[in-house]
Amino acid sequence: MAVKQLALVAFVALSLGACEEERYRGAARHWVPIPSATYALMSSKGMTKDQPIVIRSYKKESELEVWKRKADGQYALLKTFPMCRWSGQLGPKIREGDRMAPEGFYAIAPQQMNPNSSYYVSFNMGYPNAYDRAHGRTGAHLMVHGACSSAGCYSMTDDQIGEIYALVREAQNAGQKAVQMQAFPFRMTAQNLAKHRLDPNIAFWKNLKEGSDYFEVTGSEPAVSVAGGRYLFNDGAAPAAVAEKRRQDEVEVAALVARGTPAVKLIYEDGDQHASFKQALMSSGSAALNRSASWASRDVGVSREEALTAGPRVVVLDEKGKTKATVRALSSDNDAILAAVAGAPPEEAAKPEAAAKPAIQRPAAAPAATQVAKVLPGNATQAPVLASASSTPVATTEEKPFLQRALSFVPVFGIGGGSAATVDQGVATASTAPTTMVAPLPPRRASGLKTSNLDQATAGYASQTSSR
Repeated sequence: MAVKQLALVAFVALSLGACEEERYRGAARHWVPIPSATYALMSSKGMTKDQPIVIRSYKKESELEVWKRKADGQYALLKTFPMCRWSGQLGPKIREGDRMAPEGFYAIAPQQMNPNSSYYVSFNMGYPNAYDRAHGRTGAHLMVHGACSSAGCYSMTDDQIGEIYALVREAQNAGQKAVQMQAFPFRMTAQNLAKHRLDPNIAFWKNLKEGSDYFEVTGSEPAVSVAGGRYLFNDGAAPAAVAEKRRQDEVEVAALVARGTPAVKLIYEDGDQHASFKQALMSSGSAALNRSASWASRDVGVSREEALTAGPRVVVLDEKGKTKATVRALSSDNDAILAAVAGAPPEEAAKPEAAAKPAIQRPAAAPAATQVAKVLPGNATQAPVLASASSTPVATTEEKPFLQRALSFVPVFGIGGGSAATVDQGVATASTAPTTMVAPLPPRRASGLKTSNLDQATAGYASQTSSR
């Protein structure tokens, strides 16, 4: 009898849990409660739901952290969420349509919370802020949202954003006027700064590091203002310990450079996602999981689905900032980048990946302006570009087929005279002229589509990193 009663209790509990979950899947999803496991984690760290929070995001590592203030007034890491998607490249957002996710210090006020988002729930980062406006940057509606798709936003799974939204909501309801979001290109370590020392954004990133150092050393969020086109933290005043950390980091960067740490630039197909999602997509046999991944790729407008699993191209630079080699890394991890650089073949180390290759003459099948450049298998691929007649190399007489050389005096059928446009079969390189990519926001999600499978695949990640 006791066994039957226990079974009945368990059945009722499961039923109520399912109803509770379904209750927050509709219009009331912005009231999803903080998970009980997160409540337990807060309690173990001396935190409560009402205390203020700070959000920190890192593109290269594809991670988003939630920090919470403890009873002693110091912030401590509550939880790390693997990021499901971000778009663009490392670097700040400059203009509308560039697909770049913002970098900088932003404030999330209650009016920026969006309970009716097409992407489960979301909140507006507040781009452009005073710094962005001072530099003439354009764009709007840059969010942290669900749906695991991005066109300039930081995107999580639905379950992740539901939890993050709840943490922000409870802190705001308890009186926090604005939640600070610190958005970085990467963790501000000496190793990252050494590798990216020649990037055009390095001065901006060092400015962001000033605020990062203050937060990490003091355990308090910095007061942020803008003066002279730079972020100013606490009106420029900082404890001696913050200045000492900065000095030590500079010494370590110099030592890493002296030991041969390469200067690199990372080029992504279109942003990235955390390795845990890539592993889940590659190893899972779940049809629902595969459908979710395929849908996310289409939804974000990515040109190729392999962009979700391919690592970045690593451009190795000499000390003058010129390209020495371009290789493919397995991921954005520091070890993977260094391994890719170390494993570059000697011939690649001596010339850029996009160096011109001997042209091969082909009969012209269409005007030169409409011919499409091809990409050899095995090279880093990119979207096709049009081959310009003025820039396309023409094969020399020695490179032409024997019959064509023999009949070169016959100026018909595009055979003789060497006047027919040729197509380079080397790696296609894009025009140096800047282009503006117009990327519309993703369409509304299909009804009933959930990313809970992705959450289950990465469920153990946050708990493993929560104490970091």
